[in-house]
Amino acid sequence: MRVATRAFAPVSLDSPRRIWAEVSIVLALSLGASAVYSLVSIINRLTQSTALSEQTATLNTSLSARPTFDLIYQLLAVFFDLAPVALVVFLLWRSARPHLGALGIDFTRPVRDGLSGLGLAVVVGVPGIAVYLAGRAIGISVTVVPTALDAYWWTVPVLVLSALRAGITEEVIVIGYLYSRLRDLGWGPWRIIVASAVLRGTYHLYQGIGAFFGNVAMGLLFGWLYTRYGRLLPLVVAHTVIDTAVFVGYPWAVATFPALFS
Repeated sequence: MRVATRAFAPVSLDSPRRIWAEVSIVLALSLGASAVYSLVSIINRLTQSTALSEQTATLNTSLSARPTFDLIYQLLAVFFDLAPVALVVFLLWRSARPHLGALGIDFTRPVRDGLSGLGLAVVVGVPGIAVYLAGRAIGISVTVVPTALDAYWWTVPVLVLSALRAGITEEVIVIGYLYSRLRDLGWGPWRIIVASAVLRGTYHLYQGIGAFFGNVAMGLLFGWLYTRYGRLLPLVVAHTVIDTAVFVGYPWAVATFPALFS
C-alpha cells in the first residue's frame, strides 16, 4: 500500500503559517493573554454601577500572609513570568554573533544604551504621569495602586525585580520579537509600529481607557525609535526605570501628595 507522504511533510520554517502559529503561541503564553484578560476587565469595569474613576487596580500585591512565603511566591512569579522571554530568545537565537541580533540586542554599547534609556525614561515618564492624572480627572482611568506590599527588608528589591520583569518582558516580546516576526511576514514598518502599540495599549486596559491611549502613545514612540536605531536595551532600561520609580516611589508620593491619591 502506498503512503501519502505529502500529508506528513513538515511545514517550512519560513512559511507564514508557521510564523503565525509561533507568534500566536508566544502571545498566548504572555502579553496576548494579558490583553484578553484586560479586555474582559475593562468590560467588567464599565458595566459596574461604580464609576471608573472610583475603581482601583493594584499592581503588586501580597501573595501570602507569611512574609517568608510571600517572598518565595514573589520570586517564583518573577521567574516564571520571564519564561516566555526565554522562549523567544531560544526561537531567535543566532549561531553567529550577535546571537540576539534579531532582537536588537548586542551588548556592544552598554553605557551608551543605559544613558539613552535614562533620558528616554524622563521623556516618557513625566508626560505619562500627566496622562494618568488627566485620565483620573475626566473619569476614564482607575486609581492605580502600584504596590500594596507590606514593608519588609525585601520589599524594595522585589519591587525593582518586578519593574525589571515588566521592562524585559514587554520590550523583548512586544518590540524585539514581534517586530522580527512581523518583518518576516512582509509587514511594513508603520504597520508593525501601530499593531505593536495597540497591543501594548490593550494589555493595559485593566487600568482604564486613559491607560490604553497613554500606552499606545508610548508604544508608537518606542516602536519608532526601535525602527530607527534598532536597539532594544535603551527601551528596556527606560521601561524598567519608569516602573521602578513608580513602584518604589509610590509610598513616598502618597505621603507627600495625599490629595492626588484620594
